[in-house]
Amino acid sequence: MSSDKTKFLIKGGNPLYGKVKVSGAKNSATKLLVASLLTSEDCILYNSPNKISDLSITTDLCRSLGSIIDCKDDVLKTRTESLTSSHIPEDIGNKNRIAILLAGPLLARTGKAEIPIPGGCKIGSRPVNFHIDSLEKLGCRVSVKDNYFILRSDGLRGSNIRLDYPSVGATENILIAASIAKGRTVLTNAAVEPEIIDLIKFLQKMGAIIEINTDRKITVEGVEKLYGAEHYVIPDRNQSASFACAGLASKGDIFIENAVQENLITFLNTVRRVGGKFEVKENGIRFYYDGEFKSIPIETNVHPGFMTDWQQPFVILMTQASGISIVHETVYEERFGYVSELIKMGAEIELYDTCLGGLECRFANTHYFHSAVIKGPTALHSAEINVPDLRAGFSYLIAGVIAKGESTVNGAVYIDRGYEEIDKKLRDLGADIKRIEN
Repeated sequence: MSSDKTKFLIKGGNPLYGKVKVSGAKNSATKLLVASLLTSEDCILYNSPNKISDLSITTDLCRSLGSIIDCKDDVLKTRTESLTSSHIPEDIGNKNRIAILLAGPLLARTGKAEIPIPGGCKIGSRPVNFHIDSLEKLGCRVSVKDNYFILRSDGLRGSNIRLDYPSVGATENILIAASIAKGRTVLTNAAVEPEIIDLIKFLQKMGAIIEINTDRKITVEGVEKLYGAEHYVIPDRNQSASFACAGLASKGDIFIENAVQENLITFLNTVRRVGGKFEVKENGIRFYYDGEFKSIPIETNVHPGFMTDWQQPFVILMTQASGISIVHETVYEERFGYVSELIKMGAEIELYDTCLGGLECRFANTHYFHSAVIKGPTALHSAEINVPDLRAGFSYLIAGVIAKGESTVNGAVYIDRGYEEIDKKLRDLGADIKRIEN
């Protein structure tokens, strides 16, 4: 795992060519590992992104509670015969936002949980009130003390829960907790991302009863016991989109092995609208440059809309498109915090606190700058820039690849949270990039 001072040096100007393989989705694998705490039996995850730091943090969390975990290549084996603690250490629990999802297993097996207030990427408030409100409806008593959530329960019970917003994390938390709650839980306005479906499939293998209904409704019939299971983690759609943007923006030609069309339909449509080319193969998708990019409007949304994590790398692509492009961010209120560094590299981007789009937005009439206007094409130049969060970090790498001169990207630790050996993979595609450990 990289240190806080690790950085990348990138000499730009090389189009990317070749093949790159995306790993298993860290946004799925981390949640599957949490779900494995619901049973005392063996669980095995294949295609697990074991070298990604977010998964390493999650394994540390689970080990601190009693899990025995073995990682080799892309296989993760775990067994939690008993939970030896209900207290999550703050130094581990605050490294990402996974700790709050441990509430269900801890309450089910110990009757209590002490969870530090979540940390994670600096992209907005990402409130945990959805989690806490839902856990209370499932029969959990919650208090706050010394920057910890103190949770108690005499037994979780099914309930009718409606989310004000289809939060991915809250949906995952409810699914995990409700699987072993007594009675039926009906969740409406649920998130339905591919990672949610992957979690449901894993829980079903473990013995859970979960129905996926229309109109974002999920019904969970609680069971008394869950069992060990084996599962293949879905490929990471965020990695696929990131590498696709890198290949296109650099005017290259790359094949992304394991990219899944089903999970990228909205992204692929947007690539086609901007003028990028792609070819779907049996084992992946080829992305290639073949002519001028066109400016377009984009609005992020929950699945099956244009994913907020695709926004940052796509903005780099838009800097190379002719005309004025618009991005309306509707998921996280401070997702454009990375733009100031791109402006240092010559990008022409202006931010607005108004809704420049047609979607109903939670941030209307607020002070948040959640719309961006991008003018292109713009020749980017080198600069020293600092990474604020994971997806912005990869977008900076793309900017460095297409910029003139040598750029310094500080904050490799953020990028390592979601991408395995990213510098090696980019070098294999022809990028001039090296990692500097301090």
